[in-house]
Amino acid sequence: MNKLFLPVRSAFWHTLWSAIGLLSVSTSIAQITAGTSGATTVRQADFIVAVVNSEPITNREVQVLRQRLAVEANARGGNSNPGELNRAALEQLINEKAQLQQAREAGIKIDAESIDQAELNVASSNQLSREEMHKRLVQDGISVGAFREQLRTQLTLTRLREREIEGRVRVTDLEVEQFLLEQLKAQAAQVPAQLNLGMVLIAVPDNSSESAVNALGERAAEVARRAQAGENFAELAKTFSQTADRGANGGEMGLRPADRYPELFLEATRSLKAGTVAAPVRSAAGFHILKVLERRQANTLLVTQTRARHILLRPSAQMSIAQAVAKLTELRQAIVSGKADFAVLAREMSQDGSAPQGGDLGWANPGMFVPEFEQVMGRLRPGQVGEPLVSRFGVHLIEVTDRRNAPMSDQEQRTLARSALREKKLDEAYATWAEDIRSRAYVEMREPPQ
Repeated sequence: MNKLFLPVRSAFWHTLWSAIGLLSVSTSIAQITAGTSGATTVRQADFIVAVVNSEPITNREVQVLRQRLAVEANARGGNSNPGELNRAALEQLINEKAQLQQAREAGIKIDAESIDQAELNVASSNQLSREEMHKRLVQDGISVGAFREQLRTQLTLTRLREREIEGRVRVTDLEVEQFLLEQLKAQAAQVPAQLNLGMVLIAVPDNSSESAVNALGERAAEVARRAQAGENFAELAKTFSQTADRGANGGEMGLRPADRYPELFLEATRSLKAGTVAAPVRSAAGFHILKVLERRQANTLLVTQTRARHILLRPSAQMSIAQAVAKLTELRQAIVSGKADFAVLAREMSQDGSAPQGGDLGWANPGMFVPEFEQVMGRLRPGQVGEPLVSRFGVHLIEVTDRRNAPMSDQEQRTLARSALREKKLDEAYATWAEDIRSRAYVEMREPPQ
């Protein structure tokens, strides 16, 4: 993803997605469950540290969350001071309690199927099967029931926040234009313009007489006139150019950063548009007739595109989600071991419109797929096949085949700019909303957490 254009996912969306399987192994599992197994060792006689609208927060809850926050802080290389983490954990729990109470009042409930899907997403985004994840949880002393309860809490908070905040955010066209201008300035400062020039060289031998130089200059001027009149530049290069390759490639020098061309060439072509030919310029080597074949200015933002293919199985009365996951796990093993071809299996089995193309989804910009699909796809290297992923459309087996940086169209730039601005505003709206919920809650502080 282009770091100049798309910001790191905001704290708001980090909160929404972290607990449902869109972070790495070191966070999505550990952050949700860190401290669960060791909570009973904190203090045998637990005690109340705060009350939120008559609902208590215990010291044990604070210590569980504190250990989770410590995992996050260590992963970021940040401060993990126990006192500060205690305060941060207590404040987060107060906010969560107040928000969960509002969710209950609003009638928000999370069914078992939603928790199942979230659990599968946690596993697949970490490149694990659900069974492997369960084993890992057990090895860490964490019960599957406790893990699922954490998922239920986070999904409840997610549903409430989406309902309360989504409708508040609006992005205007003026804001989009201003954002794009700022991004272009940032990119221009770091990414030089790229230039592709074609050249015909009329060489001037050393010690040439003045009359010989004049004759060669006239020949260069004639070649330039013919090129400017629309004659095929590549053919002119093959006929007249005296470069080492004798114009075999049509005189094309290749797309490269502009600062990698001689300053003489840049001065001669600075004001020219693509497709136009400059008057001959003289160097120590001779006369150069230059044509601007392509110019990529810094007014086009670049984006990292991914090409992937997938096999989609849709759960039905005949095939449950678990059965679909098991089937795709079996197919993945066959593909990775070289016993089966991904494209062939996609044509035979995928329940998606991409099946005739072997599951190929074409080149995709960020934001084209649903988040749960895109986050897993983004973690895969070209040639890597991921574990089965559960999305709102079914169960997918994904392989990334290639990645590239490509210029975005005007519409693509505006779409991604609007998305980035919306994400920023969501973050701001969430902070305001959470502060409002907190201010309306009755909070009584008891003993300090230990």
